[in-house]
Amino acid sequence: MATDTRLALESVAAAEDWAGEMRYVARQPILNLRGQVQGYELLFRGGPEMVLSVGADMAARTMLDNAVIFGLEWMTNGLPAFVSCTVESLTEDLVLVLSPEKTVLVLPAQLEPTARLLESCSRLKARGYKLALDDFGWEANLRPLAKLADYIRVGSSGFDALERQYLRSLCCPSPTLVAKKVDSQEAFKRASDKGFTLLQGDYFCHPMLLKKRKLPANRMLHFEIVRQLHHDPIDVREVSKLVLRDAALTFRLLRLVNSPTYAIHQEVRSIETAIFIVGETTFRRIVSLAVLSELNGKEPPEILHMALLRARFCELAAGLCGLDSREQYLLGMLSMFPAMLRVPMEELTPLLPLRAEICEALQGAATRERSLLAWLELNESGDWEGCDQLVEGHGLDQERLVKCYAESVVWAAGALRSAV
Repeated sequence: MATDTRLALESVAAAEDWAGEMRYVARQPILNLRGQVQGYELLFRGGPEMVLSVGADMAARTMLDNAVIFGLEWMTNGLPAFVSCTVESLTEDLVLVLSPEKTVLVLPAQLEPTARLLESCSRLKARGYKLALDDFGWEANLRPLAKLADYIRVGSSGFDALERQYLRSLCCPSPTLVAKKVDSQEAFKRASDKGFTLLQGDYFCHPMLLKKRKLPANRMLHFEIVRQLHHDPIDVREVSKLVLRDAALTFRLLRLVNSPTYAIHQEVRSIETAIFIVGETTFRRIVSLAVLSELNGKEPPEILHMALLRARFCELAAGLCGLDSREQYLLGMLSMFPAMLRVPMEELTPLLPLRAEICEALQGAATRERSLLAWLELNESGDWEGCDQLVEGHGLDQERLVKCYAESVVWAAGALRSAV
């Protein structure tokens, strides 16, 4: 238990240090057809002055230096990290500071496949690294790189049966096909029909919505629990009665309370006792996590992960712009409810215990209450210019936002481990 706590604190410290150095750092999940995360592409930006003046090689060096000091594991939950590489980082063996078991080296297709680059890539593969060829085209000069690639990444709109057959003729075994920019269920179906087995994009956040769908009774019960958690102080007796009406939720909640994450030194057997022992703030989080886990049901676990990350980020960053931290926690968490329940947000907000301004923010209104969630959504997509504009427009501190994001990544990973 003490070891788990120490490792969590070290991860948070590393995340904060790296965030301070990198100015912007984000990640995008890469999922298989069953919705399971197989790795994360890491997106780095050292700030406007780095991109505009010193170029990609310096940005790559900065990222690699920080990888040595702080590690990549806190960003990827131990899954493979897809890291974009420059010619210099490959040919001068700078990438050797990264773990071969946990790193996929991404090569932009516009790189000239010189003899030196091909030799370096072959040597790196021999050391155990995997290679991904990004934005792959069908130029003849790319054949040598395609033969070395473990992954081929292309836009989901490209790639047909003839191209797939051609690729098989080039490579044995055939590389894993990764579809990029899969941002809808229609794009997901097209990509899977074309033979892609890994997908990157936010399609899983946009499932086929079922308008006017009647929510099951237990879902309405979960909404009522969320409503009660919003009260200050919590009505302990009422919350306990509501939780006990759902056997699965009761079991999950008591398992969470007794998990090493919360370091309680006596077994907790009742809901009321849990509230008194852990306190209202922690209890709100534990119940929220239990409810989220139940609501997510059979949807991809990454949806639950994103809900936790968004909730924690909005909570941590609320003080930067004078917003209520509890309300912001709910805003971040509830922003993923349409993906969990497959119900449009406009049908969910009347059921939620929130002010009109927060309901408007959930429906996409560009309000002050939505500023933190909007920044996070831009960061998730690697839209650095959009992040810059929002920071300037709302007078926010981007370095502190990135630190909040980094800490939220670590916190959400730990919370998710407790929930499953």
